[in-house]
Amino acid sequence: MNGPALYERPSASAASWRIALPHSAAAVPVARALVRTALAELAHGADCDTAELLTAELVANAVEHTAVGDCPIELVVQLLPGGCQVEVHDPDPAPPFDLTWPGTQAPDPWQEHGRGLLLIRALSSSCGHRPTTSGKAVWFRLPVVPQQRRSA
Repeated sequence: MNGPALYERPSASAASWRIALPHSAAAVPVARALVRTALAELAHGADCDTAELLTAELVANAVEHTAVGDCPIELVVQLLPGGCQVEVHDPDPAPPFDLTWPGTQAPDPWQEHGRGLLLIRALSSSCGHRPTTSGKAVWFRLPVVPQQRRSA
């Protein structure tokens, strides 16, 4: 890891974690573990499996599509009363291709790449990107899953 995880609890109804990740494939399991820990620690009602999957996609995209440099990739997990929001910050200011506008062409089923943003659009309640002072943040939100639909 590039830095320590910071845990912030701004109020009784929200909590957030922020961690700098290495600019390598090793960032993906670290990010998944942080999301799993954050959701489990507070017995949060968002779907942990979906949160882990979508986080892995965002982090893998940041590692693959940004140049290695001085700016680390950063993961921010926010637990909110109505769900969770996960952001991945990277140093590239260019918006992610086809995140908020579906492509005109379906991904090739025989290719290894090309489905990550499709998964994020399909499985999150909302997603997007925004510029930051050092690049951009790409994010998704997941709602709280009703108690009767959660696995035991």
